[in-house]
Amino acid sequence: MQHVLLIALGGALGAVSRHFVNQAGLRLIGPEWPYGTFTVNVLGCLMMGLLVGWLASAGRPDATELRYALGVGFLGAFTTMSAFSLDVLVMIERKTYVMAAIYAGGTLMASLAAVFVGLILARKVFAA
Repeated sequence: MQHVLLIALGGALGAVSRHFVNQAGLRLIGPEWPYGTFTVNVLGCLMMGLLVGWLASAGRPDATELRYALGVGFLGAFTTMSAFSLDVLVMIERKTYVMAAIYAGGTLMASLAAVFVGLILARKVFAA
């Protein structure tokens, strides 16, 4: 149960942080390009790498709690790109290059297709 609370707390902070970054991008740069989303995706990936590297090298007794609060909770709400990127990197480190390429390309194509299908369905279902 403690892990669920850590994830929830981290997730709340990550979601609010994402909102602030998105709003800052709109105010500072404008809506022409999704700077906020780009920023949280890249920054989230950097933070995931730092977190995983730090927890792996530090031998911390609280590594599980930190992984749940920061990795699953905060970064999970801040951006899912960080988890996706870590998955691909782990496959590359394991030298399963074909699997990494299929996963990365397949995830991108399936995600774009799912958004497209969802948008089409919503337009049909909710059309006035």
